[in-house]
Amino acid sequence: MKNHDELQQRVSRQIDRMQKAEKDRPTLLAQTAYLGMLGLLLVVPVVVGAYLGRWLDGLVEGYSMRWTLSLIIVGVVAGAFNVYRFIKE
Repeated sequence: MKNHDELQQRVSRQIDRMQKAEKDRPTLLAQTAYLGMLGLLLVVPVVVGAYLGRWLDGLVEGYSMRWTLSLIIVGVVAGAFNVYRFIKE
């Protein structure tokens, strides 16, 4: 009798956990928004770095891509750091 009650309690707890996990599962829309946010966190610093670098290179006479390439690399590093912090939270 004791084993039967103990088994019933364990099964009941497992059912409750399964129902809670099913209820708390993120929807497709939430997952899509999460992935979109990750993309923006990575791409925006790269694009800003490219535009700022192109503008700075345009101020210097002659053909130069020094600022553009440097700031694109800085943008990639900053974007990767943003994504890391976002995922960590």
